Amino acid sequence: MCGRTACTLAPDEVSRACVYRDRRGHRRQPRWKDGDREKYRPSYNKSPQSMSPVLVSQRHFDESAPADECVLASMRWGLIPSWFKENDPSKMQYSTSNCRSENILQKKSYKDPLLKGQRCVILADGFYEWQKLEKNKQPFFIYFPQTRTPDQDPEDHQTKSVEGAPPEWTGWKLLTMAGLFDCWTPPDGGEALYSYSIITVNASPNLQSIHNRMPAVLDGEEEVRRWLDFGKVKSLDAMSLLQSKNILTFHPVSSVVNNSRNNNPECLQPLDLNSKKEPKPTASSRMMTSWLSSGSPSKSKEAGVSERKEDGKAKKKRESSGTLQQWLQKKARTK
Repeated sequence: MCGRTACTLAPDEVSRACVYRDRRGHRRQPRWKDGDREKYRPSYNKSPQSMSPVLVSQRHFDESAPADECVLASMRWGLIPSWFKENDPSKMQYSTSNCRSENILQKKSYKDPLLKGQRCVILADGFYEWQKLEKNKQPFFIYFPQTRTPDQDPEDHQTKSVEGAPPEWTGWKLLTMAGLFDCWTPPDGGEALYSYSIITVNASPNLQSIHNRMPAVLDGEEEVRRWLDFGKVKSLDAMSLLQSKNILTFHPVSSVVNNSRNNNPECLQPLDLNSKKEPKPTASSRMMTSWLSSGSPSKSKEAGVSERKEDGKAKKKRESSGTLQQWLQKKARTK
């Protein structure tokens, strides 16, 4: 299953990270759907009912748009069917944050959006999953392997553009998860609400020791394009993309992530299960730490993490003794 994610990129970074090639091979950068940029808030710890960045075909909002044009939208996690009769979406009596791939055609909440072509791609740095142990649960952070070299400047997230095309993104590679969405309007009137469900499949071999389910991951631009192109790729054909893929990497993290109100870099920080200290960094974990420590305003301001007002010396002392700072210092010593 998938009950918690992280997406720490700022709105403009999400857009740049989603540059894609259209049918003619031209690179294009998706824009945000009108008004949705302001609805999205970066977070280290997203839970159901929060707003997440989602990639969809522009044709869902504009029938005259090219078939392969994509747009970014902010949607609520937890699908609210268009036929839901209550005025308060929180009164849904069952969870729709996840949708099992094998049950899509058996449940009206998912069958209707699927047959209407309402397919979407949920974007995230990665997702959290909890491994059941004898006395407790151990959280893990799961994500795409990262290819950027550890010593690359974390602020340099893109290469130069070619002939006016959008620059190629070289920052954190976002996880692309297949989903379904619907549009619900309160019976008594009000603003339409777009919401989604993440499709899940059986866990891949390397994740089975953590959990028996995982999100249906779309691997590469071609799979993303086929999943979103509801005009050319029919629903039943698109379902062939919903496969268990042994392509993700992971590391254990602190139990601080257990509480969804905790929203800080410690949620993602690699943890050594033997010593409960920071482990020897891998290529992907080094990139993550470099990314988290880049000091980007998008992570310190837009993630919604509040800090108490302190004088300069006290704040500096507190930050230098933090677990993330210790990890960064240890990483520097290993170079």
